[in-house]
Amino acid sequence: MTPIISIVGYSDAGKTTLVEKLVPELKKKGYRVGTIKHSEHESNFDTRGKDSWRHFASGADAVVVGSADKTVVIRKPEDQSRDSHSQVSSLARHLTDMDVIIAEGFKNAGFPKIEVFRSQAHNAPVCLNDDALVAVVTDADLKIRVPVFGLEESGRLADFIEQKFLSFQNVSK
Repeated sequence: MTPIISIVGYSDAGKTTLVEKLVPELKKKGYRVGTIKHSEHESNFDTRGKDSWRHFASGADAVVVGSADKTVVIRKPEDQSRDSHSQVSSLARHLTDMDVIIAEGFKNAGFPKIEVFRSQAHNAPVCLNDDALVAVVTDADLKIRVPVFGLEESGRLADFIEQKFLSFQNVSK
């Protein structure tokens, strides 16, 4: 099974920024990286009135829009539960050809978590007592049970992920 790692933290902690830094580091190592983004709101990924929107609005269970440089898949969720672990597992089925999946958000899912924590915004990491927490990326000098990485140490964090989650599997490198 493809390893799934959740990047978690408070709102505006820098989760997306970390994903933007981490993906290229893992790609440089030769890994195929998929991402899943959590959204609290009903998202409109398609433009009202466009052909693909009309296909989906007509009742299609899935619509694929393809061009020379991009493929977009719009599907009704297989699992419409509110359980975040089930949601990630269901979404990950679309990324089975990846070596690793980075999920942003989903702090209540049971997948390994790397928390982004900024000391000026909050008093303590949100997942500090979560057994699934495997690392923290922060500007603070924390003495905790998991490895701590600085905000600019995405290369070291990619090394950590490779060692902990990818070194044992047969990947497409």
